[in-house]
Formats: sequence, structure tokens, C-alpha cells
Amino acid sequence: MLEPIRSHRVADLVQSDIRAMTQRCVELGGVNLGQGVCDTPPPNPVVAGVQGALDRGANIYTRFDGVGRLRKALAGKFERHNGLKPDPDCEIVVTIGSTGAFAATLMALCNPGDRLLLLEPYYGYHLNTARVAQLETELVPLQGPELKLDAGLLEEKARGARALVLNTPGNPSGRVFTREELEAIADICRRHNLLCITDEIYEYFLYDGRKHISIATLPGMWERTVTITGYSKTFSITGWRIGAVAAHRDLAAPIGLVNDLYYVCAPSPLQYAVADGINTLADDFYRDLAQEYQDKRDRFCGVLKEAGLTPAIPEGAYYVLADIRRLGCDNARDAAMKLLEEAGIASIPGSAFFADPRGEQLVRFCFAKDEDTLNRGCEQLSDWARKQR
Repeated sequence: MLEPIRSHRVADLVQSDIRAMTQRCVELGGVNLGQGVCDTPPPNPVVAGVQGALDRGANIYTRFDGVGRLRKALAGKFERHNGLKPDPDCEIVVTIGSTGAFAATLMALCNPGDRLLLLEPYYGYHLNTARVAQLETELVPLQGPELKLDAGLLEEKARGARALVLNTPGNPSGRVFTREELEAIADICRRHNLLCITDEIYEYFLYDGRKHISIATLPGMWERTVTITGYSKTFSITGWRIGAVAAHRDLAAPIGLVNDLYYVCAPSPLQYAVADGINTLADDFYRDLAQEYQDKRDRFCGVLKEAGLTPAIPEGAYYVLADIRRLGCDNARDAAMKLLEEAGIASIPGSAFFADPRGEQLVRFCFAKDEDTLNRGCEQLSDWARKQR
């Protein structure tokens, strides 16, 4: 038998708790409020755009950085909604989802052994992708129950680091960093010559009147920031895998090279369909989306409170961390399994997002569900809570 079977890059990788809990939920016939699959229907212009693209014969490779129609649509979106002005010919790269954008960015702009800073709680894909890229990862814990930035701690960790990963609105926390926090991060990036990789996939899921701020708009940040976004969540097309990068041409060029090498291009007809959605849907679509998800947040968090699983009310995105200490379990994985087996509700152990022991006191729920699924989840959780009294 060939030895070793696995490369050193993946020797320590195991199936994520997200995938494992989803599989167990399927086996038990539960309601999956764990994985962020976003099973609501896509907007009509996006769906119709696929058939239109197929009718036009969009069946071959596209340019490595995306079809011109989508790159131009994205450039307009970035200008209208983010305050950025990327050149669609050389400062936008269409990718295989935001995850593909992140992987291409690390491989293009970081070297093995470089130190990458991740704010904790972190998204597990960011951590594991960095490890496979052979980067050294260092966690910067956010502080207190409100998960605030400790600029002094970040300053200390920044010395000698290559890059910082920023995720706002955040998964799993729902944190939306304030302008003051972003300015502090930008100041540290400039003074320590850090590359800033910002994952803004949830930029349209903002609650209670909050506004999204792209850190690349702050002074001196465009030249050192890779802004990652995508339409998997916004258009409810997680399986289509359409993401994008906006960055200064000196950063976008190497990212495009890696994107071409690894993926060749994103699916051609789906690129055209997403462009149709961006060009057709007015701003009220995004406002209505935020209000719809704020209503879902409020309803689900109310059920969590009644069940004694105190939620940290998210400011954005569509996840909520809930305190599970009342369940009396030894760890978060046991608590998540207890909820699945007794209430029929799948969640994700908080330990999937924290190295800190705080993660063992939490689980993450996702409320990006169609009305029937969310209603069923709320009812089952309420029924379970009544039985515990």
C-alpha cells in the first residue's frame, strides 16, 4: 500500500461539525437549523436568466476572471453599495463561490509559513483553508459577550504577520463591526503592512438599521485589501457557487492566475443569470431581504429565549449563537446531539468556531430557512422546552 496515504497538508483535517451534524440530522429526520444552506427560493430574474443564457448558447469556458457582463454588473454593484470603484477589466475576479475566492487569494498572495490572523470566533473554512495552504494561523479572540474588538491585542498579534482575515457581518457571531472598529483595524493594517482579506458574503443581511462598511473604502486600504463577496446567500443559490473578488489590479492579477489554474472559470450560464439579477433587481429587493431576515431573527430568538437557550442577538448575517449551559452537557457537541435527538433540531457545536473554552457553552443555529421549515423548527423547539419544565 502506498505510504503515506495523506499529504501533510490534510493530515489533520477531519469532517467539519457542520457536515457531520447535517448528515446525522438527515439520518434522524430532524429539522436542519445548523448548516447555512439557505433554502428559500431564488429571485425570478435570476432563475429566468439561466434559461436565457442556455438559449444563447452559454455552454463553453468563459474568461478566467468571469464574463464581461457579470464583471461590469459587479463593478456597478461595488460602486453603488460599497463605495468602491474597481475596474471591471482588471480588478474583479469571478470565482467558484466566496470559498473559492478565499482559497485563490491565500495561494496567490501568501507563502508557506506566513502568519495569518483570524478573529475568534472564526469560520472553520477560513482556518482549514489556511492550514492546507501551509500558513501559520493565530487567533485574536473578540472580547466579552458582545464580542468586541480588542485593538491592543490585535496590535500585539499583528507584529510580523502577513495578513488578517475579517468577516463582517460575521459567521457564526452575527457581529457587524462598527466604523470605529474598522478604523482601528485599518490603522493596524497600514502600520504593520498587513494584507486585509475581508469576507463580506453577508453584506446584505443587516438588522436594526445598520449599514455595511467595506474596509477597502477607508484611507490607504484599497491597495492592501481583497474584498470577497458572492450571491450564494443573497440570491439563495448556494449550490451555484458564484463568488467574486474586488481588489487593486496588483492583487487581483495573481488571484486571477490561481483561479484560472484551480477552477478555469465559474459555470458560464450561471454567471449570466447572476448578472441579470444584479442588473434587474432594484435596491428595494435588498431592503426587503434585510427586513424579512430581521423578522425571522426576532421570531427565532424569541423561541430560543423561551426555551432557556439564551441567544446573542445577531446584528447581521443569519446565524445565532445560543447558550446551552442549562442542558448540563459536558461539551457543545453533546449538547447539539441532545437537541437533535430530543427536539429534532440540528445545530452546530460552538467548538467548531472557537479554540477558546467559550465555544463549549454555545451552539450555532441558522434561521435562513423557508417559512414552513422555520415554523416547524420553532414549534419543535417550543414543544421540547415545555416538556423540560
